[in-house]
Amino acid sequence: MDKFEKTNQEFEAVVAECRSLFEKKLHDYGASWRILRPTSLTDQLFIKAKRIRQLETTGLSLVGEGIRPEFIGLVNYGIVGLVQLEKGYCDTVDITAEEAMDLYDAHASEALALMKRKNHDYDEAWRSMRVSSYTDLILTKLQRIKEMEDLSEGTLVSEGIDANYMDIINYSVFALIKL
Repeated sequence: MDKFEKTNQEFEAVVAECRSLFEKKLHDYGASWRILRPTSLTDQLFIKAKRIRQLETTGLSLVGEGIRPEFIGLVNYGIVGLVQLEKGYCDTVDITAEEAMDLYDAHASEALALMKRKNHDYDEAWRSMRVSSYTDLILTKLQRIKEMEDLSEGTLVSEGIDANYMDIINYSVFALIKL
């Protein structure tokens, strides 16, 4: 197995773990996330990334949960973000659990395809990075998303919010592989 195949398998295993949790929460709560407006979703991602940074910096958790569940949350909320960009938000849940899982799978597949292309071009550079660097890059992506959300006239040269969500998903998966 070459290095790229190994990464693909590790990526798919981590996404399967994230998907399993997403499916269980979908069972418990339904697709309640469908009501989240884009800015609220950005703030939810920001909270998770800030908590990871705090845990990395202090090593202290007063609620007893570690970094790994927060990175899983970033993957799942990143995929929710892509769904919300595609479908828009709503005032009531408007999709079934099966539809939600189909959307999850479609966007997870897009993230995998992007990772494969970038991983080839960057030649596995992610393996030499520190997990804390992924955290900082995710926080940077979230700051960019906030700036884009606040621009009433739109961006001039930047990738869209969807590209930033994809990067957040992929950085989080890399962190989960390394953890």
